[in-house]
Amino acid sequence: MTDTLRREAEKYRSARRSLWDRNAYLNRSWGGYYRARLQQVYRHIVPEGASVLEVGCGRGDLLAALRPGVGVGIDFSEVMISLARQRYPKLQFIVGDAHEIDLGERRFDYIVLSDLLNDLWDVQCVLDRVRACCESRTRIICNYYSHLWQGPLWLARRFGIAAQNLPQNWLTHRDMTNLFELTGFQTLRSWQEVLVPLAVPGISNLANRYLSKISPFRFFALANLVVARPKPGRRKHPPKVSVVVPARNEAGHIAELISRIPVMGAQTEIIFIEGHSSDGTYAAIEQAIADCRQGPRKLLKQPGFGKGDAVRAGFAAADGDILMILDADLTVPPEDLRRFYDLMIAGDAEFASGVRLVYPMEDRAMQFANLLGNKFFSWAFSWLLGQPIRDTLCGTKTIWASDYRRLAANRAHFGEFDPFGDFDLLFGAAKLSLKITEVPIRYRARRFGKTNIQRWRHGALLLRMVIFAARRIKFV
Repeated sequence: MTDTLRREAEKYRSARRSLWDRNAYLNRSWGGYYRARLQQVYRHIVPEGASVLEVGCGRGDLLAALRPGVGVGIDFSEVMISLARQRYPKLQFIVGDAHEIDLGERRFDYIVLSDLLNDLWDVQCVLDRVRACCESRTRIICNYYSHLWQGPLWLARRFGIAAQNLPQNWLTHRDMTNLFELTGFQTLRSWQEVLVPLAVPGISNLANRYLSKISPFRFFALANLVVARPKPGRRKHPPKVSVVVPARNEAGHIAELISRIPVMGAQTEIIFIEGHSSDGTYAAIEQAIADCRQGPRKLLKQPGFGKGDAVRAGFAAADGDILMILDADLTVPPEDLRRFYDLMIAGDAEFASGVRLVYPMEDRAMQFANLLGNKFFSWAFSWLLGQPIRDTLCGTKTIWASDYRRLAANRAHFGEFDPFGDFDLLFGAAKLSLKITEVPIRYRARRFGKTNIQRWRHGALLLRMVIFAARRIKFV
């Protein structure tokens, strides 16, 4: 940086530092509702007890509201930091410029930049600095003002409703996606919040909890939110893999299935969960394990009922670093598991799910009513989760064991009424802001037995789950 540019940048930042020193003691009661709403949104994303860095923390209210296990706040206003230290002595607050962050070897689970990007001299520089504080699983969360609110915010400041500010960066979603790309991040999802930034009885809650998530109202919201992650790198050491196979009345498929599951990673463990079959499936699995001695094999009796229960039992018994689900009916070729494995170790997926709706299906592979149901639920869940989900009920799914443990610890947030297991995993992956990736597969017709899906009863249950999840994921 030349001396001229350095002086220009310092003049810009010094003017803002002085402004926020003056604003530190202002009674901003008009903005209390807006800040409280942001705290509610951030608490939904950041689990209690996580390690959190907030850049541009101000008086520390948002950081404290997240109840971090380790909380560090940075702000260039000495007055703001002094107040933050008085108010929240259990958290660490540092006087420092966002453009010059240097925390050595410290890394955080979540890094928050709330209402900061609009005020920065160089957004790209700050994101570069933040990148050094990230692990592979760190999530960056930021909110910034929508350009549509430039006029209303000017008026609010003119009449003393909002704190005074200097000229701002008015960033679009495309701008932020590009800036993240330039600095080594990948955008996971984005959405809008806060249609009504003031407390208006009977209106604010309706507008901000519901209407701000629905078109066309969402385009008029004040705050744009983005969750991003560091771009991944390929793993150097091959992980161990556990393939969980729920099997109920699948005796005719077992011998072929076990011979076709590929060897992946440092070790491929196969765990069969036999679900109270009436056709000799348990004996068929015992025989197949005896005939095929390559790699570790386990056979467990399912403790309860439903595929979801079988998957949870299998994952609990698994020793692998990567957990996979494969249906025993051979409608998905076992060889395709390698595609899922490659995505996971390349870092291109943290949760991989098969999609059966890309390639033409074999005759009788999926009835027309089931296909329509899948199309509807794929649309519903894409809208709910903020990531494109084309096929919600494909039984082949993959997740890191470490992420599954975090997901399981948070399961009570959604309840345990999912008999399939698919939505338990999808909802949990979305709640953890995992990178969800779909893998196109060719779907075959089953050759033995009949499907365990009960179309209308299970369809009604899925609809109930969509409504329930909307309250826990979308309308928060």
